[in-house]
Amino acid sequence: MMPQLLTVRVKRPDGRPIRIWVPVLPVALVFSPVMLLAALAAAVACLIYRVDVMRALGTGWRIVSALPGTRLDIEYDRTAVLVTIR
Repeated sequence: MMPQLLTVRVKRPDGRPIRIWVPVLPVALVFSPVMLLAALAAAVACLIYRVDVMRALGTGWRIVSALPGTRLDIEYDRTAVLVTIR
């Protein structure tokens, strides 16, 4: 299953949080030409390094499918960023 929503919460040094919700599907549609070029470049790299293209793309898809439920917490001084993938 593909991730559906990316939530970014930034706690600024003054204590006021910023929360941003990013729907993944519309963003993926907007960047689909770039993702297509990246997939083609990955396929060419697989051919150059003699890696099975279908297996590599399948592994990439499994990694993307495993992203829902991932949390990324970053803190630096008094600023904190929390990224949640649903």
